[in-house]
Amino acid sequence: MAHLQLSSVGGGGRSAAAGGGGDDMEDVALLGSYDEEMGAPAMGGGAGEEEEAHVRVTGMTCSACTRAVEGAVSARRGVRRVAVSLLQNRARVVFDPALVKVEDIIEAIEDAGFDAEILPDSAVSQPKSQKALSAQFRIGGMTCANCVNSVEGILRKLPGIKGAVVALATSLGEVEYDPSAINKDDIVQAIEDAGFEAEFLQSSEQDKILLGLTGVHTEIDADMLHDILKKMAGLRQFGVNTTLSEVEIVFDPEAVGLRSIVDTIETESNGRFRAHVQNPYSRGASNDAHEASKMLHLLRTSLFLSIPVFFIRMVCPSIPFISTLILMHCGPFLMGDLVNWILVSIVQFVVGKRFYVAAYRALRHGSTNMDVLVVLGTTASYVYSVCALLYGAFTGFQPPIYFETSAMIITFVLFGKYLEVLAKGKTSEAIKKLVELVPATAILLLKDKEGKFTGEREIDALLVQPGDVLKVLPGSKVPSDGVVLWGTSHINESMITGESAPMLKEVSSVVIGGTINLHGVLHVQATKVGSGTVLSQIISLVETAQMSKAPIQKFADYVASIFVPIVITLSILTFSVWFLCGSFGAYPHSWFDGTSNCFVFSLMFSISVVVIACPCALGLATPTAVMVATGIGANHGVLVKGGDALERAQNVNYVVFDKTGTLTQGKAVVTTAKVFSGMDLGDFLTLVASAEASSEHPLAKAVLDYAFHFHFFGKLPSSKDGMQQRKEQILSQWLLEAEDFSVVPGKGVQCLINEKKVLIGNRALMSENGVSIPPEAESFLVDLEMNAKTGILVAYDSSFVGLMGIADPLKREAAVVVEGLKKMGIHPVMLTGDNWRTAQAVAKEVGIEDVRAEVMPAGKADVVRSLQKDGSIVAMVGDGINDSPALAAADVGMAIGGGTDIAIEAADYVLVRNNLEDVITAIDLSRKTFNRIRWNYFFAMAYNVVAIPVAAGALFPVTGLQMPPWLAGACMAFSSVSVVCSSLLLRRYRKPRLTTVLQITVE
Repeated sequence: MAHLQLSSVGGGGRSAAAGGGGDDMEDVALLGSYDEEMGAPAMGGGAGEEEEAHVRVTGMTCSACTRAVEGAVSARRGVRRVAVSLLQNRARVVFDPALVKVEDIIEAIEDAGFDAEILPDSAVSQPKSQKALSAQFRIGGMTCANCVNSVEGILRKLPGIKGAVVALATSLGEVEYDPSAINKDDIVQAIEDAGFEAEFLQSSEQDKILLGLTGVHTEIDADMLHDILKKMAGLRQFGVNTTLSEVEIVFDPEAVGLRSIVDTIETESNGRFRAHVQNPYSRGASNDAHEASKMLHLLRTSLFLSIPVFFIRMVCPSIPFISTLILMHCGPFLMGDLVNWILVSIVQFVVGKRFYVAAYRALRHGSTNMDVLVVLGTTASYVYSVCALLYGAFTGFQPPIYFETSAMIITFVLFGKYLEVLAKGKTSEAIKKLVELVPATAILLLKDKEGKFTGEREIDALLVQPGDVLKVLPGSKVPSDGVVLWGTSHINESMITGESAPMLKEVSSVVIGGTINLHGVLHVQATKVGSGTVLSQIISLVETAQMSKAPIQKFADYVASIFVPIVITLSILTFSVWFLCGSFGAYPHSWFDGTSNCFVFSLMFSISVVVIACPCALGLATPTAVMVATGIGANHGVLVKGGDALERAQNVNYVVFDKTGTLTQGKAVVTTAKVFSGMDLGDFLTLVASAEASSEHPLAKAVLDYAFHFHFFGKLPSSKDGMQQRKEQILSQWLLEAEDFSVVPGKGVQCLINEKKVLIGNRALMSENGVSIPPEAESFLVDLEMNAKTGILVAYDSSFVGLMGIADPLKREAAVVVEGLKKMGIHPVMLTGDNWRTAQAVAKEVGIEDVRAEVMPAGKADVVRSLQKDGSIVAMVGDGINDSPALAAADVGMAIGGGTDIAIEAADYVLVRNNLEDVITAIDLSRKTFNRIRWNYFFAMAYNVVAIPVAAGALFPVTGLQMPPWLAGACMAFSSVSVVCSSLLLRRYRKPRLTTVLQITVE
């Protein structure tokens, strides 16, 4: 999620040119370590030889400069990644030496207007080591938390594995590994050797693709396809699998496009072969359906064979004709017993083979799970029944036979497993709904060499490439993220952002893939495709969150690790106590019927204990609830990055709000301008605008727009495009030339105009330069600050000239959300770099009593830590790069969706809609989720605490209540299903209405 850009970010970054304006340094890379930034995904994407260069860049003054350097360098073909640190004046560039040289990088930086030199520690001559990959595997055969721990333990011991996380609820494993030390096939083999099924799904390699094939059936077809692929430029390696009709291709995306590969396969084979991209999510869905189908088949078979066994035992003896048949002798055996033996043997060893295989695999690796309990219980019943049958055949004494016990146990367990598979499938419905948002096809507009549109072509939506121009019809879905080139329409973005109101889209508007075009036809140029789209990154984030473990799950994992041995011990103890007590006459023989004996009586209690115990319910209590909650959150525009974040958010004591762009709209507007010298107002505005034109900061843009409209209002064309063109022409002629422009961190900016020094900033800047502020100006400035406005002071040629008042309006919901948090027992805090008067005025308006003002970006994390000293849980809500240290330091970081990438990366929650109401939603969802998890644990623990003593016969001496093993099996089967269904109740979650939170009664 390092590069999730949910909406366009306005403004550049510089130190505020306003009173105390440290809070306005929204985009300056104050984290300072470009080494951390280089962990981001590659821009260009090839996986060939890479080299790295460290460059000293001088002349950078703000984040606009860093972006200019990054843009200039990344535009060079062959540059993989580039990160620039403003504070270190360094750039780190990873590039392909076959396509670009170090000299080209230096030239690109110098062409952008900066000085550059290679640093001595540059590792240019050494190829960059291959970075770790993240791969996803589907793992079958896991039944409880112990299986998860076993798989994770085995994976982490493999050489080259950096990390492994396995999720029981989704049957998925995510492994981070070094491809130079181990490959995906080795990982699959290791999982299978551990006794589980494994299948590779996808990896983070951006230049590897799996294509499904039609028309490739024989080795001759495969050879023909091999020849076609071998001639294609840009393909590094490929492998054709005729059995699965698939081809895996590793290619250079800079040399050949995915659509070109698919088209070439079809054209070169004269239409004989067709290729299509395999969607990993669709494959996953088909695997889930296959697993459910397989379980249903086993259940039907077991049920078909078990019903006759049950009838022969319970019903048939009451029917005279059938009773005579089953009592007929077939050799030394009764006909009924022989039929039961045959039917149950099929159930036990054919249908129940999966339990034996799973139990063997678990025991082989020193772990135990539910399958071990099922195998112990059913095998004990089956072996006893066979021995009793043989004993009766050769002695003539007929001891009781319990064949139906093992058959019914297996049937009920399979029934429970089938219901569990269906229920677990519903927990991941949020992912499925998001995947289904992507349309199957897209309409590509074809161009000729002159760039004119010549026609249309329908293509697979997965084959859309950056730069493609797509036609989006009314009622259809946008195929990928892009920019509108032509047309006007409204788009429903609720499925991505949770915002119900349709959004107006016109030329230059940004659109999100998967959203629905409501009215007009649009021509959209694709900017991000595949894994780079907002939708794909949301899916990736939700998946990652669903695979993460909440700390509360450690308890379940520990209990699961000791559960089965304890149950087996209790089972042996149960048998021993009942048998010894019966042998010494401690209870009357009337407690068991005449055909039974003390041994059989004790054995049935013992088997019931083994069968009724269920470790699965404990293992499913947390992950299923987390899965449902993260999916529900995504549907409401609240993205959760993991179960640990979800758990911490429930106990939040403080919510710390950044001011600019979080509590306020982040759109600065000049409200007043006043001159305190003989200078004309128009000349004053021209002077300030000329100085601020060198910056891209939001405050600078506000000043520029105000001055521009003051001079040219009513003199511009009415059309938007015409006005923009005219504005650009006027700006180049109207503004004065500013020289030696520089930023004074935390104080403002300075430059030379007409060879005279211009200062624009706060009181500190004026004081440092010996500029005195007249009393009437100071009084006017205080009034501005008391009304929540920021004052910008202006000096020219060492004399104070005038000032401007800038307001950043509060978000409409800010005050109500703050009041809502108070009602929830949470203490709100406002954190800002602005001056105390402005901060107090804003805080008063929004209803926050605890204000921390004039805090520089580096000090925001210190404020968060000071609140944490007494053990309080602190949530931080912010949107800028300068908030990221505080977001990382907070127990729960919440990034506003329209914020910067680094802020989003540092946060635990992403509020997609840029609406503060979602802060309440995030905390409320966390509380509801963990209430549900606690109930799940209560049900799971209470079930075992109550069921095991009942199965052991604790109530039998008083009530005569005995639980037969088959009924114990049914109870065990339904216990895990009940926990999953309990988690599914979270799907009924509704966002809290502020009227409810505030206890407001609406007449």
